[in-house]
Amino acid sequence: MKTNDIILQTVTKVALFIIILFSIHLFFAGHYYPGGGFVGGLMTSGAIVLLLLAFDMKTVANILPIDYKYMIATGLLFAVGTGAGALLFNVPFLTHAFNDVYLPLLGKTSLHTAVLFDTGVFLVVVGVTMTIIQTIGEDE
Repeated sequence: MKTNDIILQTVTKVALFIIILFSIHLFFAGHYYPGGGFVGGLMTSGAIVLLLLAFDMKTVANILPIDYKYMIATGLLFAVGTGAGALLFNVPFLTHAFNDVYLPLLGKTSLHTAVLFDTGVFLVVVGVTMTIIQTIGEDE
């Protein structure tokens, strides 16, 4: 049964944008403050679940044609690859490197390999939570 809940759909379109922006902020703030890939991934999953509540699964699948199982595999490759990459330089597993560089628009910026690890965690968290939600929510 499909209902036409125009208020929920309109609020979802605005709230989705705010939630995704906050998720990105949490992701990048995670190196210096609480946050990171796990919390950012949960916030992003929450935004997608809000889409699923406001619209139906077919509509969301048309908007986001993503196979979340591949997202999990990609995230695991990022996370394990970043950790194992330290072994190539004869340092302990999960040792991260960083460097300060000057970027034209951003100025002096610190680049970390921990961002790649957090990207992997982000992808795994979004992939796992959305796979679980979609499996539970499927009609038979």
